[in-house]
Amino acid sequence: MSGTMTPQLLAEAAAAAMWQGDAASQNLGMVLSDVAPGRASMAMTVRPEMTNGHRICHGGYIFTLADSAFAFACNTHNQRAVAQMASVTFTAPAFDGDVLTARASELWKQGRGGLYDVHVTNQNGDLIAEFRGHSRTVKGTHVPGELE
Repeated sequence: MSGTMTPQLLAEAAAAAMWQGDAASQNLGMVLSDVAPGRASMAMTVRPEMTNGHRICHGGYIFTLADSAFAFACNTHNQRAVAQMASVTFTAPAFDGDVLTARASELWKQGRGGLYDVHVTNQNGDLIAEFRGHSRTVKGTHVPGELE
């Protein structure tokens, strides 16, 4: 690393910079609870307006929570990264009032690509969804002057 920050401090600084502009995650009530190099955890409470005609959480909200955790995890190295591809498997329903937590972890990172898994659980630890995201870096950093 050419700058003066440790990898942990750089991950936290990059996350803070991203969070400032992340209106989508903030407006859905998400909370970034943990960040480390290649990892991030986010939580979100399911609200009534997030439920569908089956009275369960709409899958799009679960995907969005997982995608947000993925975004923070793949940007922890201070290189701007975006989703190139993502998929989700829903394993159980979530309901109004459930607190969902998405834990993203880096499986592989090389060159401009990365591979991340995100496990989404409810407040009881039940697995709600598995998400896999492929990242691609683009030009720019979050913390000027700090490169990996």
